Amino acid sequence: MNLIAIDIGNTNVKVAFFLDDTEQQIVCFSPADEGFQERLGRFLEDCWEQVPLVASAAEPIRNGVIVVSSVNPETTEWVRQICLSELGEKIKVIGQDVPLPIETSVDSPFEVGTDRLITAAAAYSVVEDAVVVADFGTAVTIDLVDEAGVFVGGTISPGFEMALGAMHEHTARLPAVSMQKPVSVYGVNTSEAMRAGVYWAAVGLLETLCRKYAEQLGRWPHVILTGGNAAIFKDDCEFVDSYVPDLAVRGIMIAWKKSLFEADDIERLDD
Repeated sequence: MNLIAIDIGNTNVKVAFFLDDTEQQIVCFSPADEGFQERLGRFLEDCWEQVPLVASAAEPIRNGVIVVSSVNPETTEWVRQICLSELGEKIKVIGQDVPLPIETSVDSPFEVGTDRLITAAAAYSVVEDAVVVADFGTAVTIDLVDEAGVFVGGTISPGFEMALGAMHEHTARLPAVSMQKPVSVYGVNTSEAMRAGVYWAAVGLLETLCRKYAEQLGRWPHVILTGGNAAIFKDDCEFVDSYVPDLAVRGIMIAWKKSLFEADDIERLDD
């Protein structure tokens, strides 16, 4: 299968290119950077030109698809227009053109960010058992999938930069601080104290929620850590079983394949 998977988050756009089911490239773009649309367009065009043509088609048609998961409607529209203008191709959006990839027991499945659902689906496809998926990005989501592969829910918390920014914006003297791993458990100056606070709060939050989820399940689940900020603190999370930085784009591939299998099943029933 030939696929361009685009994961549109609140801060970044991650693009993975799969050719014949094999991952070729994964590149991250920031819409805040100058020339974002032009650089993204060039990258997508370069990938799309590598997708082979459909041999039996009367007109040149690429044997591939562009599938998007998004929590940012404005950026999604940019990507939609880039794909139309540069590639002449329509995107398929999970939750709109592609069914949600995992069964849920939440109140409103379509209100859950598709980023959470695709990472949950990807995690369960590997573990095939109860799994906690902790995604540390702009926001932090820590979700639980039960042993039957049902997304039962989770938590949403501020990410590192959001927490640091809130402290600066809502106090008179706390400085603007960027996130990096603190030098020690306790800060010897204000900036280090702020970093240590959000860092160890994240470790404690994840460990506590995993323990609470385990109490609900009756056993300790497999724990997968992902997201752009996870690399900073993963080494201090001994209870984490796996670190997979690009889980979301793999979840997009799974969502698309699952939709094709389900469509085939419906066709067989109709026959």
